[in-house]
Amino acid sequence: MSNEETMSSISELLNDYDVKKLNRGDILKGKVIDVNDKEVSVNINYAFDGLISKEELSADGKDPRDVVSKDDEIDVYVISPNDGEGYVELSLVRVLEIKEKEEIKEAFKEQKNIIVKVKEEVRGGVVAYYGNIRVFIPGSLVSRGRIELDTLVGKELEIRIIELDFRDKKVLGSRRVIEDEEYNKNKKAIWDDLKEGEKKNGVVKKLVKFGAFVDIGGVEGLIHISDLSWKRVNKPEDVVQEGDEVEVFIGSIDREKERLALILKDVAKEPWTVHSEDIKAGDIVEGKVVRLAAFGAFIELFEGVEGLVHISEITDEHITKPSDILEINQKVKVRVLTFNKEDRKMALSIKDVAESNKEYLNYVDKDEEEGTSLGDLLSGFKFE
Repeated sequence: MSNEETMSSISELLNDYDVKKLNRGDILKGKVIDVNDKEVSVNINYAFDGLISKEELSADGKDPRDVVSKDDEIDVYVISPNDGEGYVELSLVRVLEIKEKEEIKEAFKEQKNIIVKVKEEVRGGVVAYYGNIRVFIPGSLVSRGRIELDTLVGKELEIRIIELDFRDKKVLGSRRVIEDEEYNKNKKAIWDDLKEGEKKNGVVKKLVKFGAFVDIGGVEGLIHISDLSWKRVNKPEDVVQEGDEVEVFIGSIDREKERLALILKDVAKEPWTVHSEDIKAGDIVEGKVVRLAAFGAFIELFEGVEGLVHISEITDEHITKPSDILEINQKVKVRVLTFNKEDRKMALSIKDVAESNKEYLNYVDKDEEEGTSLGDLLSGFKFE
């Protein structure tokens, strides 16, 4: 072969390849020429082919064959122009990271939402990935409501980046900020739609000493302990538990302060109304002592209907406090002195019943002493 032919062959060879010098950090376009379970060979239009190891193909160690296929066109990152074995050492992960970092920077700057995939639950929250970028989501920012973090593993989540510092590898995300915005957007419509007296289905979210907080569909209201039941309630957990599904009535609405009073007890079964025909002034009925105070005793006549026996109406004898002669759950007979259904107040007397019994006994004793008989009572009565 002549020198001219040799030079022509070399020229053609050089025309087929880009022989410019490669540097670490260069990003090239390539075409996959072979894939196996350990690595990927890539034609980068250079004198030597490139090689991508499994570790440089994906952040989660996937099988290379699940990541790329033969003839795929991909962008690659140059780790080393020569790996010592005649190949250019390449990375797909790093070129993707560069692109993903730019996307996250833009999303953070413009406060746009991104989709991440949750990989695992860790102390204080969950770890998710945006492609190959690790994102930490604190447990308090995963959702507006209570949620089991382990249920999110393997799922995609729409979040917003709230803190970003690649130098310290600090990328924080929040799902809650999106939910809060959605809630606030719909909040006015929800509050405007509420009506006093309306029935709503809800879920008990939190128990406190003075009642229970219930979510009725985007809005939380309070059931005061006195509105949990018509009977006396010592603590909310005696009636409901967190997570219980309940049917409530809307008691009062304060849209300005965003406060909602709810009622669990059935308003149609209000005891004072239900038993209003069963109680009249002058009646003698049996009740149960449910509470003692310095000024008297509260007697329950029906469940949810209580009246007060003032200390002066307990006995004619001198006592310093009701507990001197009464105790909780003791059954007693009382006379109804006054009954006010509207104000739900009732005055009772124990001594009046005792005096009536005494008068009756005195009457019987007197008749016996005077020898009054049935014949005496019927004397003069004519039978027809």
